[in-house]
Formats: sequence, structure tokens, C-alpha cells
Amino acid sequence: MDLIVIAIVVVVAIGLVAACILSYASKVFYVPVDERVSKLRAELPGANCGGCGFAGCDDYANALVEDPELSINKCPVGGAAVAAKLGEILGKSAEAGEKQLAVVMCNGTRDAVKPLLAYNDIKTCKAAKNLFGGMNACPFGCLGLGDCEAACDFDAIHICDGVAVVNKDACVACGACAKACPNSLIRISPAKNLVVVKCHNTEKGGVARKECSNACIGCMKCQKVCKFDAITVENNLAYIDPEKCKNCGMCAKECPTGAIHDERKKKAAPKKSPEEIEALKKAAAAKKAAAAAKKEDAPADSTDVKADDTKADSAKEKTPVKEVKVETTVEKAEEKAPETVKEVVDESADIGDENV
Repeated sequence: MDLIVIAIVVVVAIGLVAACILSYASKVFYVPVDERVSKLRAELPGANCGGCGFAGCDDYANALVEDPELSINKCPVGGAAVAAKLGEILGKSAEAGEKQLAVVMCNGTRDAVKPLLAYNDIKTCKAAKNLFGGMNACPFGCLGLGDCEAACDFDAIHICDGVAVVNKDACVACGACAKACPNSLIRISPAKNLVVVKCHNTEKGGVARKECSNACIGCMKCQKVCKFDAITVENNLAYIDPEKCKNCGMCAKECPTGAIHDERKKKAAPKKSPEEIEALKKAAAAKKAAAAAKKEDAPADSTDVKADDTKADSAKEKTPVKEVKVETTVEKAEEKAPETVKEVVDESADIGDENV
């Protein structure tokens, strides 16, 4: 019994000594932490996507406290709402941040791009890239095996018809898809730019067109038609300056291969109310009935009479022409062979005398 008590006392004593040592160490080695960091971290979404340019939300929160000049609009996931909350904590006014989107610079669908080989290996873009540059003839195009789709935490990008397509409503411009693409086809650009070049091929026009029917051929027609000097052709590829582009869409209309896409939403025709639709139907029915009644009131024989008159007139017109032709033929015959005519007349006269 005494041994048990002694053991308990020893354990308690060791615990008390360790607690005193840890308490003293925490005070000696204490590093002051700004309470604003924890508040900022609580407001950040915690996606740790790296879209802000930092390693994660914790790193961004620390950087905001350490650097007063750092912008509070760098979180693409939280957007303006999170920026406003961060501004309240730091005593800053949230600037109007421009929405960004991921843009895939390729439109090499399965029908457009020429296949190079059948790929049956590891289903990743990086693996396919290491094998002769990919399974398509275009070495710059989308490989379509979904590395970008797997990297996106917001379900904002998917492979459709062999090409990555971005869902603009779900995209937060974190840049994870751009980092995952081995061909560097995806870029983050302002959402206001709705006219984009969906090609990344820098080869000469003839070669690029053989590899993909939707490729940019560097013809410079887009550059010539642009009135704002917003598009240039460099290294056989068109490039649109997002700062100068006015989204007029003229370059997209002029592009002969469809490499430039105009993604502006067309204005839908105003919808008519049920009353207007019913009124239009009644007007059309009344117009149809009036036309039918007018047709019934017209004389039935009028068409036949007109047809007979037309035939008679045509007959009258044709008869004189025939008579003229006959007279002309006789006259010509008399002119060409007057002696023959006279001989025929003399012979008929002789035959008459003999009969007498």
C-alpha cells in the first residue's frame, strides 16, 4: 500500500514540475501575435487555392497584417464580400475589384483537330504530353484528359468534345487549372473581355490549318479590321489586348477559321404577352378569311376568257408572220430562177394546145 502511495506522489510531483517549466517557457519564448490575423483567417474561405498569390489563407492573412499596402481584393474565391469584411478588420476601404475568369485558348474539338495516334496509357495530360507531345497533330492544343478538371476545387471546368470548357458562373479565377495544364493553354483574364482568341498554335498558317481546322493561321485580317488597335498578330498568332478591346466583335466576324470567339450574349427578342399573341392570331385568321372570300366572289370564267383572248391574240400575231415568209419565199424563187418559171409556163401552154 505504501508503494502505491509513493508512486502516486512521484507522478503528481513530476506533473507539477513539468507544468511549471512549460509555463515559464511559454512566457520566455512567447511571440506576440496580432489578433487581427486570427480574425482575418476566420473571414477567409479556407480554400487554400493559391489564387491570391500566397501559399494559403493563413499566409495571406499574415501578409495582410505585415504589409499595410497589400490589397484586400486578392481572394478570388471570396470576392467582393470577403474583401469588404477584411477591410472592416483592417480599417481599409474595399476597392472595386475586377472579376477575373479562366480562359482556355483552344477550340480544337474532335472534329477539328487531326488525330496523331491512339493513346491508351495513363489518362492524364502530363503523361500524354511526354509521349510524342500528345496524341493530336497539334502540339499546342488541349489534350482533353482532364488534368485541369481534376485540379479545380469548384467544379468550374470540364472536358467537352475533347476540349476544356470553363463554367463562368462557377469559376473563381484561382488559377489551379492554369497550373495543371502542361501546354499552358489556360490564362486568367478580366471577365469583361468577351472576345477571345481560342488558339495557341504558333506554327505557320498552312501547317496549323492542316493540324486543326479551327487554328489561327496568322492572316492578319483581324488586325486590319480592328478600329481600336486592340489586336496584333505576333509569331503567327493573334493576340487581343484586354485593355484596348471594346468587345465590338469585328475581328471574330472577319476570322476565316473561327479561331476568334465572340462570347457576348445576344439580346433576346422581347416576349409578347398572351393577349398580344391572341390578337396576332385573330388578325392572321381574319386576313386569311378575307382573302378566301375575295377569291370566291371573283367570276370563275374570267380566267378562261382571258386565256382565250390571249390565244387569239397570239394566233393573229403569228399568221401575218407566216404569210410574209411565204411571199418572201416566192419572190426569192422568182428572183433566183426567172428562166425556169418561164419554161414551166411555156410547157403548160404547149400541153394545152396539144389537147385542143
